[in-house]
Amino acid sequence: MARPRGAALTDALELAARVRAREVSPRELAEQAIARIEAANRGLNFLVTEAFDIEEPADGPFHGVPMLVKDLTETAGIRTTFSSRAFAQYVPAADSGTVRRLRAAGFTILGKTNTPEFGITCVTESVLNGACRNPWDPARTPGGSSGGAAAAVAAGVLPLAHGSDGGGSIRIPASCCGLFGLKPSRGRVSPAPYVSGSLELSQQAGLSVTVRDAAAFLDVLAGYEPGDAHWAPPPDRPFVEEVGRDPGRLRIALTVDPPMPYAVEPAVAAVARSAADALAELGHDVVEATPPWRDESLLWVFSRLWQVTPALYPVEDPSLLEPINRALLERAHETSSVEYAQAVGALQRHARRVVAFWDEVDLVLTPTLAKLPVPIGWIFEPEDPWEQFERGGELTPFTPLVNVTGQPAASVPFGVVDGLPVGVQLIGPPAGEAMLFRLAAQLEAAHPWALPELARELAGGG
Repeated sequence: MARPRGAALTDALELAARVRAREVSPRELAEQAIARIEAANRGLNFLVTEAFDIEEPADGPFHGVPMLVKDLTETAGIRTTFSSRAFAQYVPAADSGTVRRLRAAGFTILGKTNTPEFGITCVTESVLNGACRNPWDPARTPGGSSGGAAAAVAAGVLPLAHGSDGGGSIRIPASCCGLFGLKPSRGRVSPAPYVSGSLELSQQAGLSVTVRDAAAFLDVLAGYEPGDAHWAPPPDRPFVEEVGRDPGRLRIALTVDPPMPYAVEPAVAAVARSAADALAELGHDVVEATPPWRDESLLWVFSRLWQVTPALYPVEDPSLLEPINRALLERAHETSSVEYAQAVGALQRHARRVVAFWDEVDLVLTPTLAKLPVPIGWIFEPEDPWEQFERGGELTPFTPLVNVTGQPAASVPFGVVDGLPVGVQLIGPPAGEAMLFRLAAQLEAAHPWALPELARELAGGG
């Protein structure tokens, strides 16, 4: 698989190993990353706030490795805008729980990455921060809402960046940019000091070039914090130790029929079928079967939860919000508590039916998206904000339901169509991240998506 010119030649764990071996200092790594940021950001607009005052990082597993944090996540002393004009000058006084863990792990935080306003849609475009562009084709979106993180990694600025996923927001940009991205199980990563709604749709994790970076990153972020409403059972061993382990012979169901009633482009479906063939060649039992997840009203029931997002931000002047968030905010205030509770209950009942399918299989394989990365501005072509919302569903009919069920799911790079990357989604059983990391690493070894130079380095060949 061809990657954009300039992609990183090593991964974050290797960078940390070089720091420990005193081959390079944290300051040198930071200065090199800053130079790459400044060179690439002019054309891609992935960074919205710089934090280039380099401090000595903590002595953790990623000591000295440069990191960019998504602009939905609060960082003490570093502007956090949520890509909203209502928060254009907001500088938090305290770190979120995940940022505290990033600092303790030794990362050097160099800035905040672009996202749509409040992370509300599946492309990274906002009035405040502008459109982020895809390194594979700057006329196309890098996806959203972690699009800035994905664009930075795909451009080779750094090998790993922080993201979050409430409806596909790690998996979508991972597919659009040819990266690996895993949404953890509900409760795997604490949202402290906040909550992520009654179903805790959103989880934080990384977008990376290699599976092992994503696994080690999740090891850093995972864990209970006092007062968490949900928490996943601790893994048997660190997730990074799953990389390279034999996944065994798995029962895998392939489907190209999404939970939402939107068409899937044939070329995108063909990539998923190719991945199914590759998994069969690796010795897995692959059958074509679809979970009982199709629901014509799913997007609109989901919207009853999604519309709460802008309502939870303390916005004094709603006119500062973009039309799609104003529409969601208005609908949230019009929705009764009974209607909201009914939507939550309907989604939970649907989730029970869907998750029962994993009693018969170990994993489900789907396309990550229904389309190739769409052109910049495509989501916002209709003036009506609800048509914009539905366009998001047309691009991403496979991703949001997994946030409702709380299962882990990963987007794995597996093809290039018309010069654009295409990912496939692996959906694991509840708390099944270990299985996903083992299988994704097996696919990575058999069908490398990184640069040849990186593949040789990781194999010890130079």
